Amino acid sequence: MKIEVWSDIVCPWCYIGQRRLEKALASYEGTAEVVWRSFQLDPTQTRGENVPTVEMLSRKYGVSPAEAAAMNDRVTGLAAEEGLTYQLDKALTANTFDAHRLAHFAATRELGNAMHERLLRAALTEGEAVDHTDTLVRLATEVGLPAEEARAVLDGDDFAEDVRADIADAHALGARGVPFYVIDRAYGISGAQPADAILDVLRKASSTVAS
Repeated sequence: MKIEVWSDIVCPWCYIGQRRLEKALASYEGTAEVVWRSFQLDPTQTRGENVPTVEMLSRKYGVSPAEAAAMNDRVTGLAAEEGLTYQLDKALTANTFDAHRLAHFAATRELGNAMHERLLRAALTEGEAVDHTDTLVRLATEVGLPAEEARAVLDGDDFAEDVRADIADAHALGARGVPFYVIDRAYGISGAQPADAILDVLRKASSTVAS
């Protein structure tokens, strides 16, 4: 079974969804390959213009900063239930295109899962600006990628077409937000569904293949 997961680095629900998928897979009776796909919630975000997420949410939804902080607090509570320690009061907006390119590069070295995890943790629990080249190079080295190779990727346009292809596929499959899971290009799950709900779909997909 192949599970493709469209995710964005700065998406709090995506990290929650990752943990819920891991729980579902721990109870799943079969075997599955997880492939992370790129998605950008805000491709228009200017690189380097990193503003607090609370400020962004306040503008986006037309709510007060206190209301935006309450929104973050709710998500933080749900993340805690999955063992994640969010610090969304420190979280910053970022253009994630280069981070996704870096994740694609890491996948060529069998470090895709580790890079994806490290980027999510940096953005959502550490308040890192994940569109700064130096930050991305440092995070890359932490998962085992050579600094000079990571910097060469980021300084050029390697894997840009891979990121664009992922995003185009997501739109073709009907995804308008993330996380978005596609199982064997036959079953889809939208949003950070509970682990039990994900497990039910995995079992249904398995039974369909078996029959």
